[in-house]
This record gives sequence, structure tokens and C-alpha cells, in this order.
Amino acid sequence: MLSDTSLPVIKATLPVVGEHIEEIAKRFYKHMFEARPDLLDGLFNRGNQADGRQQQALAGSIAAFAGLLVDNVDEVPDHLLSRVAHKHVSLGLRPDQYQIVHDNLMWAIVDVLGDAVTPDVAAAWDEVYWLMANMLINKERGLYNAVHLSPDTIWRTWRVAEKIQETDDVVRFVVERIDEREVKPSLPGQYVTIKMRMHDGVHQPRQYSLTKADDGQHRQFAVKRVHGLETPDGEMSNLLHNEVQVGDEVVLSAPFGDVVLEYTDRPLVLASAGIGITPMAGMLSHLVKSGSQRQVIMLHADDSQASFPLRGQVGEDLAALPDGTLKTWFLNPTPGGSASGSEFSGFMDVGAVDLPDDAEYYLCGPLPFLKSVRSALVAGGVPAKDIQYEVFGPDLWLADFQ
Repeated sequence: MLSDTSLPVIKATLPVVGEHIEEIAKRFYKHMFEARPDLLDGLFNRGNQADGRQQQALAGSIAAFAGLLVDNVDEVPDHLLSRVAHKHVSLGLRPDQYQIVHDNLMWAIVDVLGDAVTPDVAAAWDEVYWLMANMLINKERGLYNAVHLSPDTIWRTWRVAEKIQETDDVVRFVVERIDEREVKPSLPGQYVTIKMRMHDGVHQPRQYSLTKADDGQHRQFAVKRVHGLETPDGEMSNLLHNEVQVGDEVVLSAPFGDVVLEYTDRPLVLASAGIGITPMAGMLSHLVKSGSQRQVIMLHADDSQASFPLRGQVGEDLAALPDGTLKTWFLNPTPGGSASGSEFSGFMDVGAVDLPDDAEYYLCGPLPFLKSVRSALVAGGVPAKDIQYEVFGPDLWLADFQ
């Protein structure tokens, strides 16, 4: 891992770099996009740039990686790198683009820390960067090779076959293939990137979980409207809701994502909130298609029954499993709904449910939900290794390294 020369330098400078890492990340992105505005056309999500999530995620990843190099010199932070690599390949990132990132990141470190960045310090952090970058490049090469695709060929055009209003704020799209090229099958829990031209002519990418097992001809994903048409954060969802119609063509990446359902015989607990139901719906669909005999408990929290996306599909799939159960929590509960013992009011409380021993857990939802549910499970004795989670957008949490 780190060389004997760089290890003591990183150990000594990590506290000060960590203290300033968010400012370093902020200046890095600003400097890079001023020099290379083309990177905002199709590669970087400017919604994440606008609200600062991308800067925070980069800062957290670098700090976590450097800290692991110092504290666990013989271990490779594989899980952290896997999550980043899957996101990168879903965007068609190329190996040569790591040099662009390097040059602008090192500039930002010097710009923020000034004379504290001696040649020895610069060389040590340069080593940290290229250790992380080369590991990611190798992982990404493997992911591209696994699907026999390249950064340029992961993209494919599909036609919108159906557009279904699931709730007031959620629309489900069914897209169909329009050529005879081989379709890479998705795994349960994976997402695709959709890339579309915005009104100002700039292409923007967004990731959406696949909500149903593939049938070879179609793919499905659901989009929640982000209110605020004038903001970068809401431009894609509003475009899809308001303008994309049946018969239109859309460009999607091959499916990627490392939070994938493991096929085992262990009991399975899926916990979601709001639009976090989407990867869970995909997992349930795959379980039904594979004829799974597992015990499955689906826990979902939402505002009300009417705002529960994909409720019909989820209910049908659970009913099709030999041992499927749904438990819900609504802030605005259904009158008389709690009488069945399967509906609760308020926020999700996993302590209110009898959970099976030796279960595997998958979580998806807003960050406060993920923190609350994961903490409750760990406090209840569930091993952290048995809890996987999906964060929509940049991962600001990095719970596995805290």
C-alpha cells in the first residue's frame, strides 16, 4: 500500500487535510469546471454540484481512503472502491480522465493549504491519489469487461412503451428495446443511468433503480418529481414527468450497482422509505422470477398509503412468494389500518416487528432513515456485515467506515 516514505507524512498531515478537505473539494470542482466546462455535459450531475453533495462525497471518500491506508496498512478498502467504481462506469468514465482530476485536485490542495504543502507532502498525497485512482481504474476495467462494453458503448437507445402515474409525485416508465444488440441482464438492486439533453443544450445524467426483473425486451424504472423546475436538482425529474411521453426515445446505460441481492437461503428483510422502494421492488421481482423460497419481510415507511410508490407491484410480488410479509409505517395512517397488525403510524420502528434470526438486510431511503434504521438494527445485535444500504446520489455517509 503506502510506501514507507509516504506513510509517516500522511499520518502527520491527515488531520489538517481532513480539517480542510471540504474546502479543498469545493475549490477543486470550481477550478476544474472553469478549465473544462465540457465535463458538465453528460458526465457530472450539476444538481449534486449545486447543493454541495458531490463535494462532500469526494471529501469523505478521500479522507476515508487515506485514513484506511494509515490505520489498516494491509487492507484494501474494497467496499468503498466498489461503490465508486460502479457509479463511474454507469457514467462512462474513462481512465484518462483521472489525470484531469489529479491535476485539479493537487492544485486545490496547494491553494487551500499554501506553504504547508512541501514537496514531501505533495509527493505523499500524490501517492494516495494514484493508489486510489489506479485501484478504481482496475475495478472499472473489470466492470466494463464483464459486460463486454466500453465507456463509449455502455449507452443504448430505448423507446418509452408505457408511462404510468404511480402517485402524485412518482411516474413509472417502461421502455422497450429498439435494436437486436444483446441486452445485458440486470441484477436485483441495480440501476441504470439515463442521459438527456436539458433545455440549455447540456446533457445531464441521473441514476434510477430498475424496478422489475428484465424480460429481455423491456426495462422499468420509477422517477420521483423533485420540485423546483428552475433548479439543477429538479431538472431531470421534471423533464421526464412533463415532457417525455410514450413513443419517445431515451438513452440508458447498461445496469450497474454493487448493492445487489445475494441468492441465499437466509431470511431476507428489505427496509425502505419513500422512493427508496424502487431497488427493493426490483429485488422482489427477481425473487419471484427465480422461484425463491426464502422468508421475505418488506418494511416500508411513507407519508400515506396513497404516496406509497409501486404499492400494487410490491403487494403482488410478496403474495406470489411462499413466505412474504409487508409491514408499513405511515405518517398519515389509513383509518382502521392498524387493526390488521401490519400497519403502524409514525416513523419506522424496527423494534415493533419480530425479525427473523440470521437475516440479511437491505436498506434504501433518505439519509436520516438509513441512519436510524441501521443504528437500531446494529443496537439490536444485527452484525454490520449483514446490512447493506443504497444511497441515492453521492454517498455522504460511508457508514461502513465509521
